[in-house]
Parts: sequence; structure tokens; C-alpha cells
Amino acid sequence: MHIDPNDLLLFARVVEAGSFSRAAERVGLPKSTVSRRVAGLEAGFGERLLTRTTRKLVLTEFGLSLLDHARQVVAEVDAVAALAEHRQAEPSGHLRVSMPGDFACLVIAPLLTEFIARYPAVVLDIDLSPRRVDLIGENFDLALRMGELPDDATLAARRVGVFSVGLYAAPAYLERRGTPAGPDELLHHDALRLLPPHGEPLPWSLGRGPERWEQIPPGRAGANSPELLVRLARLGAGIVAVPDHYAQPYVDGGELVAVLPDWRLPPVTAWAVFPGRRLMPAKTRVFIDLLEERFTRRCPPPPPEGG
Repeated sequence: MHIDPNDLLLFARVVEAGSFSRAAERVGLPKSTVSRRVAGLEAGFGERLLTRTTRKLVLTEFGLSLLDHARQVVAEVDAVAALAEHRQAEPSGHLRVSMPGDFACLVIAPLLTEFIARYPAVVLDIDLSPRRVDLIGENFDLALRMGELPDDATLAARRVGVFSVGLYAAPAYLERRGTPAGPDELLHHDALRLLPPHGEPLPWSLGRGPERWEQIPPGRAGANSPELLVRLARLGAGIVAVPDHYAQPYVDGGELVAVLPDWRLPPVTAWAVFPGRRLMPAKTRVFIDLLEERFTRRCPPPPPEGG
């Protein structure tokens, strides 16, 4: 049988998009054409590739096996497109980026606005889902990730910023409960604690020069969203530990003040993660360059501990 690589490409795009209509929109074809081409693949193989329900598309066992091969076609097509784009003076095309929602809303929104204005031929597609996306399988150009990175030979990473972390609270909370004079007094306050994926609160590890203090502070609220914790702190619910860049707009507006400013928590590193075995398109390169430029300028790395 003859297999048209374009049909495999369309099949992969349908799975990536999650629907025929979204896939058709992305590739610039009528929905009926995309549906007919995928149906032609199924007829040629004599096997169903997708089960269509009212809400979503579900891969059959054979469809799942074929998807690996279809993704290789996508990778080759994307590599050729990247090569062509790399030679262009002006970056262009869709740039698919995954990033934490809190980071996008609290920190990066102004940078996105600047990028859109600077590169009018690039269309940004931003994914804010909390999960760690499969960059290659879901056809993302890059992801912004905070903290430690998983060991994945298919991915590459570039550090774009280092964020210092401090303690903050609303003036009204400190008037009501008192301002801590040292770390031990945090044990008599309400901490707004960031919860990791496993759900157990982490200790606050504070340092001032050679001095160290580490405890799990008492708290009446915890969440896996820094944005929510900052909001609770602004409303006077307690003391929050967040990157300074998250809190600074509210410090400038008088809604938050620094608590124990001489005592710092370990800094958080921001990474741009991207497929490591592809030529980087110009659109991806200029986005990462802008991130690094802005974060280095606005958030210089904190001094080494003990110095």
C-alpha cells in the first residue's frame, strides 16, 4: 500500500490538537479535508486510529503505535521548517510555550507584551497548565521551568534567570501580630506555605551570611499556587515566602512589606527547556534571548551564601 507522509503529518496534528477542527485551523485546511485524509489512512490500514466521542478523540492501540512514526514525520517537517526560518532575517510562525501560570501572571506578562511588539510575525501560543508537558510529543517549542530539571537526554536547557527569595506580609498583618525580630519568632506567626507535588509542606531554610535557620513554620493555609499565596498575604492572612520579583509590585504599592529582609531563602533558577536534537528556530532563539536579557537586568543573581 502507498502511504502519503502528508496524511501521517495530519494524523499527528489531529492528536496534538485534540480535535479535527483545531488541527484544521492550525494547518490551514478545511475540517472536512483533514477528517477525510485521516479516514483514508484508516481505510488504507484497515484499522481504526481514533475513537471519536462527543468530547474528545481517543487513540486506539494501533493508532498509538502509528503515532510514534507519525511524530517522526512531524519532527522532520519541523526541522526543515526550522532550517528555512533560521535563514530568515525576521523570526516568524507560531511559537508554542509552556510555563507556570503564576510565573506568567506575576512576572512575565510585560515581557510577553514586549516580545509581541518586537516580533509581529511571530504568534505566541501560551500553555499555562500546571503539568510538565511533553515538549516533543506535544510539539512545544520550549517550556519555562523553575528549580531543578529532570534528566532527559532528548531535551536541552538554558538558564535565563535566578530569582532571590524573601519573606513578605501585609502591613495590617504585622500591626496585628507584630513584626518578627528574628527567625525563631516566625514559629509564632501564620505561614502561607507553598506545597510541592507530594503535598507535604517544606521547611523554610533561611540564611544570613554564615548563619542558618531551618524549620517548618506553623501555618493555617497552604497551596501549590504562589499567586494565591501572594494574594492571601496581601489580604493579611500571614507571611509568605516568594521570589522578590513576585512581591515587588505589591511592595511598591504598599500592600506588602519585607519581613526579616536580611534573612534570605535559597534562590530559584528559571530555565528555558527545548528539544535538544533540533535546529533551534529563530523565533525560539529570540524569545530565549529576550528572557535572559530582561531577567539578568532585572533580577541579578543573589550573592553567594556565606559571602
